[in-house]
Amino acid sequence: MRILLSRALPVVAAAAALAAVTALPVATATAAAASPVARAAVGDEAPYIVTVHKDADPATVARMVGASPDYVYRTALHGFSARLSPGQVAALHVIPGVESVQEDGGVSSFGTAD
Repeated sequence: MRILLSRALPVVAAAAALAAVTALPVATATAAAASPVARAAVGDEAPYIVTVHKDADPATVARMVGASPDYVYRTALHGFSARLSPGQVAALHVIPGVESVQEDGGVSSFGTAD
């Protein structure tokens, strides 16, 4: 019996992603609790807005990846905003119930209307 690599690879990748997500909250939460100054000094975090399914609790989803929400949205938007590392962003993408993970960008005006 032959197993085609193209069919087996997604299963292996999904298992590896699940293992990474399972281990991430403990490692991230431990590092954040041990030294919040060291966490801020890394400089690889960027502001993100994360939306979750209406049945999911945004604060719980944030805790799953060791994030500290700057704000939790529950009215027009269901989710949270937080500074996230690349690893936290990757972990959020595979959590069921997470609808989107978008980097928060600034808004500017190039001119004024008179």
